[in-house]
Amino acid sequence: MASLPLPLPTISSHSHLTLRRKLTGKPPHIPSGVTCNAENVEKTPQHPKLDRRNLLLNIGGLYGATNLITTPPPASATPISSPDLSTCSQGTNLNTQQPLDVNCCPPFSDKIIDYKLPHTSHHHRRLRPAAHLASKEYIAKYERATALMKALPDDDPRNFMQQANVHCAYCNLTYDQTGDESEKLQIHNCWHFFPWHRWYLYFYERILGKLIDDPTFAIPYWNWDNPDGMAIPAMFVKENSPLYDERRNQTHLPPTPADLLYSSTSKTDPNIIIPTNLTEMYGEMVRNVSNIEDFYGAKYVVGTAPDPGPGTVERGSHTALHAWVGDPRSPAGEDMGNFYSTARDPIFYSLHANVDRLWSVWRGLRGHRPKEFEDEDWLEASFVFYDENAQLVRVRVKDTLEDEKMGFSYQKVDLPWLDKRPKARVRRSRIASKAVGVSNVFPVKLDKVVRVLVERPKRKKGEEELLVIEGIEVDTSKFVRFEVFVNDEDDEPGEVKERAEYAGGYSQVPHKNSTKVKSKIRLGLRELLEDLDVEDDDKILVTLVPRAGGEDITIGGVKIIYV
Repeated sequence: MASLPLPLPTISSHSHLTLRRKLTGKPPHIPSGVTCNAENVEKTPQHPKLDRRNLLLNIGGLYGATNLITTPPPASATPISSPDLSTCSQGTNLNTQQPLDVNCCPPFSDKIIDYKLPHTSHHHRRLRPAAHLASKEYIAKYERATALMKALPDDDPRNFMQQANVHCAYCNLTYDQTGDESEKLQIHNCWHFFPWHRWYLYFYERILGKLIDDPTFAIPYWNWDNPDGMAIPAMFVKENSPLYDERRNQTHLPPTPADLLYSSTSKTDPNIIIPTNLTEMYGEMVRNVSNIEDFYGAKYVVGTAPDPGPGTVERGSHTALHAWVGDPRSPAGEDMGNFYSTARDPIFYSLHANVDRLWSVWRGLRGHRPKEFEDEDWLEASFVFYDENAQLVRVRVKDTLEDEKMGFSYQKVDLPWLDKRPKARVRRSRIASKAVGVSNVFPVKLDKVVRVLVERPKRKKGEEELLVIEGIEVDTSKFVRFEVFVNDEDDEPGEVKERAEYAGGYSQVPHKNSTKVKSKIRLGLRELLEDLDVEDDDKILVTLVPRAGGEDITIGGVKIIYV
């Protein structure tokens, strides 16, 4: 077993840190070694507060919708930059203005090192295995590494709970945006979802490897997009294992396959769940993502309010699994079902390893089409993490784009969803021309099924047609889900199973630090309209179906755009 560095000094509370910083001008120092993997040690920068950007409010005339207010991103943008850890707050419920009962602020260090990816030899490359295919020897090694991480001193930033708190702090509105203290930092529901979590897993994995003195150790991924791997992997349900968490939904244990469209009710019949899951994965990975923003999520820069818009995987299978695993007996769906606690369940890291794998798979499916944003506001965005040597390091999005350059890759498995393009029940439906009971007044509360007739403006050659559901206003403390259907003949569409009329859905993982947010989703229409054989129709009928928490969802408008 590798020797561990000396424990870090105990830090009693965040308020103590802040007070000492104010009185002495110098916060407590966390000692750490020097690594050849990092460079440019510097003091934590102090950023002057910038004037908040003037956001323009445009009242948009919709095709088949009215009264929608949209907020475009700032005209002159600045990349999100790493937060000053000394400003981390315990957090406030922004609806009640009461302090939270959770403190997930990390230990503070006044030194930040700009991280440089190390050269990784072929012999030290890390191969992440599919969890359901992992050997007994591998599982034993993973259990030992996790046990050692949990045994580290409580104030060691590599300790398991401290690692869980990293996610809590970045995702629970505890940091101000550096450069605009009037807005909170949130790396979910925007274009930073994939790169931030890749860095998070990267350091978590390296910490585990160092604890067992194995630089080749790699975390497993939960292969829930394949029928053979859809159930919770067996390694996570052994009660005497450090990978076990008792706060899980006890009706969703193996061999029940995961429900990737989970709402407030749970399907249990594999004959329904499995084909529906494959249809969902085809939509998230192929059908709805011709434009890269629709996969990554909406642009998020300094001055942007949190949750501008999630990508397909984030709002789809990823969110469904968080809610599906979380324990309904817990007050807020803990552990997996709430942002503040989700990383306290070891299965979180395997869920996100598969999310990360799907990012790599999607890039591989793109061929010669664009694979990432060229926007400097994305590429130069930065975050801070503690590395395997307990050093605070600054990383950037631009260094995450190739997993093999980061020293890891994924065990190859089949992609059964690739050939699961759904089929239409009725072709050449003229339902849009004879639809009744539709609404054209927005905003509207989604406490019942809402149907809207949406006009299709003329499309220029080469443009991609997108259905946009805008002004999605929700309370972030609630789990919500709704689904979108096009030209569906049923008054209340039923199961998604292999249905071409299904355009996609929206769902969110609840936050402990709650507030009202307005978001949007964009759904690709090209394949769907081809499948329904209505490419030449001048209108489509859009049906919004609440599946969970509809009374807490308000829709601002529905329209079609071309990009």
